Amino acid sequence: MTGTEVKIERDLISKLQELKYEYRDDIRDRFALERNFRTKFEELNRVSLSEAEFQRLLERIVTPDVFSAAKTLRDRDTIERDDGTPLNYTLVNIRDWCKNSFEVINQLRINTDNSHHRYDVILLINGVPVVQIELKAHAVSPRRAMQQIVEYKNERGNGYGKTLLCFIQLFVVSNRSETWYFANNNTKHFSFNADERFLPIYQFATDDNKKVVRLDHFAEKFLAKCTLGQMISRYMVSIASEQKLLMMRPYQIYAVKAIVDCIQQNIGNGYVWHTTGSGKTLTSFKASTLLKDNPEIEKCLFVVDRKDLDRQTREEFNRFQLGCVEENTNTETLVRRLLSDDYADKVIVTTIQKLGLALDGNNKRNYKTRLAPLANKRIAFIFDECHRSQFGENHKAIKEFFPNAQLFGFTGTPIFEKNARYEQVEGEQASLRTTETLFERSLHEYTITHAIEDRNVLRFHIDYYKAEGERLPKPGEGLKKEKVIETILAKHDAATADRRFNAVLATGSINEAIEYFDKFKELQAARQAGDPEFRPLNIACVFSPPAEGSQDVRQLQEDLPQELLDNQTDPDAKKKALKAIIDDYNVQYGTNHRIAEFDLYYQDVQKRIKDQQWPNVDLPQSQKIDIIIVVDMLLTGFDSKFLNTLYVDKNLKHHGLIQAFSRTNRVLNDTKPYGNILDFRQQQGNVEEAIALFSGESVEKPATIWLVDPAPKVIESLQSAVKRLGDFMASQGLSPTPDEVPNLKGDAARGQFIELFKGVQRLKTQLDQYTDLDEEQKAEVAKTVPPETLQSFRSAYLETAQRLRAKQLRQGDEAEPELQALDFEFVLFASAVVDYDYIMSLIAKYTQAPAGKRTMSREQLIGLIQADAKFIDEREDIADYIRGLETDKALDENEIKAGYEQFKAKKNEVELTTIATTHGLESGALQNFVDEVLRRSIFDGEKLSDLMAPLGLGWKARTQKELALMEQLSPLLHKLAEGREISGLSAYEQ
Repeated sequence: MTGTEVKIERDLISKLQELKYEYRDDIRDRFALERNFRTKFEELNRVSLSEAEFQRLLERIVTPDVFSAAKTLRDRDTIERDDGTPLNYTLVNIRDWCKNSFEVINQLRINTDNSHHRYDVILLINGVPVVQIELKAHAVSPRRAMQQIVEYKNERGNGYGKTLLCFIQLFVVSNRSETWYFANNNTKHFSFNADERFLPIYQFATDDNKKVVRLDHFAEKFLAKCTLGQMISRYMVSIASEQKLLMMRPYQIYAVKAIVDCIQQNIGNGYVWHTTGSGKTLTSFKASTLLKDNPEIEKCLFVVDRKDLDRQTREEFNRFQLGCVEENTNTETLVRRLLSDDYADKVIVTTIQKLGLALDGNNKRNYKTRLAPLANKRIAFIFDECHRSQFGENHKAIKEFFPNAQLFGFTGTPIFEKNARYEQVEGEQASLRTTETLFERSLHEYTITHAIEDRNVLRFHIDYYKAEGERLPKPGEGLKKEKVIETILAKHDAATADRRFNAVLATGSINEAIEYFDKFKELQAARQAGDPEFRPLNIACVFSPPAEGSQDVRQLQEDLPQELLDNQTDPDAKKKALKAIIDDYNVQYGTNHRIAEFDLYYQDVQKRIKDQQWPNVDLPQSQKIDIIIVVDMLLTGFDSKFLNTLYVDKNLKHHGLIQAFSRTNRVLNDTKPYGNILDFRQQQGNVEEAIALFSGESVEKPATIWLVDPAPKVIESLQSAVKRLGDFMASQGLSPTPDEVPNLKGDAARGQFIELFKGVQRLKTQLDQYTDLDEEQKAEVAKTVPPETLQSFRSAYLETAQRLRAKQLRQGDEAEPELQALDFEFVLFASAVVDYDYIMSLIAKYTQAPAGKRTMSREQLIGLIQADAKFIDEREDIADYIRGLETDKALDENEIKAGYEQFKAKKNEVELTTIATTHGLESGALQNFVDEVLRRSIFDGEKLSDLMAPLGLGWKARTQKELALMEQLSPLLHKLAEGREISGLSAYEQ
């Protein structure tokens, strides 16, 4: 540890002592940790354990399964005593977490088979390690420190899976000025994968959403003993279906507390304004489960207003807790469950339509009379997206029938007087129905402004289409559909980062959606006939069919006002068109959907949009949807991180506009810098009005927070970033060219280059997805970073990053702070288009084209590969393979692939033989040793000693020889493992 880290650690321990933690400087190893745990366990459970009983306890509770350990921490369990009797026990006081003992330890060293880690600070509750705090110097990025924890924890044989450290619930990372925390999880949910989609991370905040980031403040607000106990016991959610732990975000916790307080004090109703994309379902689930344990509450109903949201919410609730919510197939089932005394029926998810039927006194099944015993009971209603149908008569019926009920609403876009559409009449007084008039008061607010600032959702880039000609359209007026389609075809690849993402086209009516679908088909066919290189977009379309007596469709359309209206005119034509659209879909995707089972078609469309997440090598592009044409559907409630673009040919206002825009702004990684909106209706005024309305109070110039910088400003930033890179190269006595990067001296200089060029690439990625660059601006960008120069710099970046990353991993905590701090963000350097198959096809085309007609030279092809992060481990192999190809021998793609595999095998064989010769080993014996390591994914030190035995060396000389061998063999083993982890190998890497 550096001196700075030591001081930060010392100060934190002092702060925790002020918070009444007991500092245990005597606990520094596994034995002392277990001895202390035994003492606390015996005190809590009022028992004295024999040595055999204690070992049985450890064997029962210590597990590499984080989810199982988390359950054990919160539950009661049993072990068998020496005399055969059962001992019921808990690890901590689960009734009152504040009454446990809280201790802090530091510099704990846990040695296991091949893991020798030291842990900065650990918090113990009743002797159980529950929080690990990793401290870094000021210069080290917390993001880098998070990666480091993931790397350590995912090593096979580490202390987290073999000792009491399996009970760690939370990790905290801080460099004093910035503090983050995140939940522990099994490897599947605890990784930093190739797409750099990191596990959920959090910064704490006060109830008015002010960040608490300094370590001492964080300790006061979050690590105070009772607060930490609450966080772990009440506000962590175990997602049973995924075996995953989830920490609630601060604003979710404050909303739940507010609802629970309202219920406990019986002080009326309220609503929670949490922006779209902020996780309202999790918040409402936690509120529901806490209310489930309140004996004063008869029932808790979570009310949605569409069948698809009913299904979606029920699935989400059951995701959080298996089987906690049953399906209400019809109103009869709902009534039966409302009258049930079964604890499993205490929380019910239903649609407001079913609830309305249950309370309809004219219904022939007499539901209302049957429900009379519940009329005066205390029932909690939680309304999802309370800006929607609850503004109708159903809301009034609920309040009248259940006078003692308490009503809570969740909304991302509240109804204010300015955006209200409905009136309510009290006596002779008429007033607009707003969220506040229905739910009385706001309980907690977390607006899109807060979410953007917290990076929980993305900002927006809005391109207002600029029409040309003598007669320009007025705001809200549409263009010819052919012009819209031509513009989309011209801009789609840029908007979606070469189809890494997909898009929604929002249209004004069902007839317009049908027309768009037909015209896309017609125009793309014509384009393809004239240009064989044209790649048509996969276009799908969805809108609700005429109800024709279907209760499901009627229910679906209650929140689809335009579709409900449209289907009242010429329903047969609309049904015929939808049937043709579904038939086309079946042909495209090999499905067998029918209009009679529309819900299955709708579900498949949603799934296929989300399938954009899979690379083309795993799921062909032909099986995905590039653009989905909609009217009302999917513009609310639908989430996909890989949807980034909304084409708007529909008039939108207020909450409808915000809801539609918010389909695009889910956070993914640096390849998705913002949500992209291309508006064909000149609705800038409506956008500005909506931003002002939904920004929350006291926000000055909200547009500067919501919207990304205009293109000229980003181009200016790019020019500044390029200049900074050039100035840095000059300061090192080098010209600002890619071929000079290898001449940088020292890791500090190489690290500086990494940071500076990453900034250039990030801005270029942002500009690449701007759809409103004019020709002059495109030329300016190309002049600032010429494509060939950029590609060469990318190649130099990846070469440098690969070397530094290997050194960073080898040295770990012993690395210099500057090296530890580096975060390479390889995802910025991976093209969506360029993958293995694409490269192999390019090589095949290269061999097939006559020398004078090749569109890409051999070196250009190599440059393309070496500039893409996906090939970082194979870049030299592919380059050498291309250089060795005969120029006059045409090969097809399969021959190219087979040839490359043979080339790699031969190259690896030669490399292995060279290593064997260098170290005096028999090449066959070394080959067998390597094959065994790869087969088992385990590096066995004893087998290595056996391999070296024929050399007849003493232990000291043999150890030196082993290390010299491994210096050459380790890189080859990593390469041959193709990303798979080899357990135990790190112990031999210096």
